[in-house]
Amino acid sequence: MTIHGYSPSGNCHKLRMLLGHLGRVEGRDYRWIETDSAHGATRTPEYLAKNPNGRVPMIETGDGRILVESNAILYWLAEGTAYFAGDTWQRAQTLSWMFFEQYSHEPYVAVARFICGWTPLDSPRRADLPRLRERGHQALAVMEKHLSAHDWFGATGYGIADIALYAYTHCAEEGGIALAAYPALRAWLGRIESQPGFVPMPPIAAENAERIARSL
Repeated sequence: MTIHGYSPSGNCHKLRMLLGHLGRVEGRDYRWIETDSAHGATRTPEYLAKNPNGRVPMIETGDGRILVESNAILYWLAEGTAYFAGDTWQRAQTLSWMFFEQYSHEPYVAVARFICGWTPLDSPRRADLPRLRERGHQALAVMEKHLSAHDWFGATGYGIADIALYAYTHCAEEGGIALAAYPALRAWLGRIESQPGFVPMPPIAAENAERIARSL
C-alpha cells in the first residue's frame, strides 16, 4: 500500500497514527510518498489523473485501487479491528464524531493553522482568522463537554474517532486557538499520546514555524 501524504497535514497524519497502532498488532506495511500539497505537488497532471480533487491523503493499494478522503481511509483501514468496534449503533456514534470533525472542526481549527503557517503575512485570508478561531473554540467546547463524561469518542474505547479529532486538535494552538480552557480535552490528548504505537506528527518546517510565531 502506498500513501501520498504531506507530513504537516493533520488529515494525512491520521493515517500514520492508525497504521502505527495497527503495525503493532497486524504488521501492516506501507510506503509513504511525501507529496507537498502546499507547493503544487497535488496539481500535476499525473496526480490529478488519479485524484481529480487534487488533495492529500490518497492511498493506492497493491492491485491499483485508489481511495481518498482521510476519514474514509481510516474507516477502511480500521474495519475488522478494535479501532472501529462495536454494534451498528456504536459504530454509527463513531462515524458521527468523524463527520463532526470534517464539518464542524477541521474547517476552522485546521484552516486557522494553515493560514497562520502557510500563507504570507500580508495575505487577505488572514482577515478570516478571528471568525475561524471563534468557530474553532465552539468545536472544542463541544468536545470538552463530551470528554467531561467520557474518556473517548468511540463507544467501545479509543479508536478512529479519537484519531480523527486528535489530528488537528493537538496543534490547534498553531492557529491561535488556545487549549488552556479545556482541561478534559488536554487530558484526552495525553491519553492518546500514551497509547501503544502512538506516532507523533513530524516537526513543521522552519519557515512555517516562523510564520506561526509571527501570527499569534
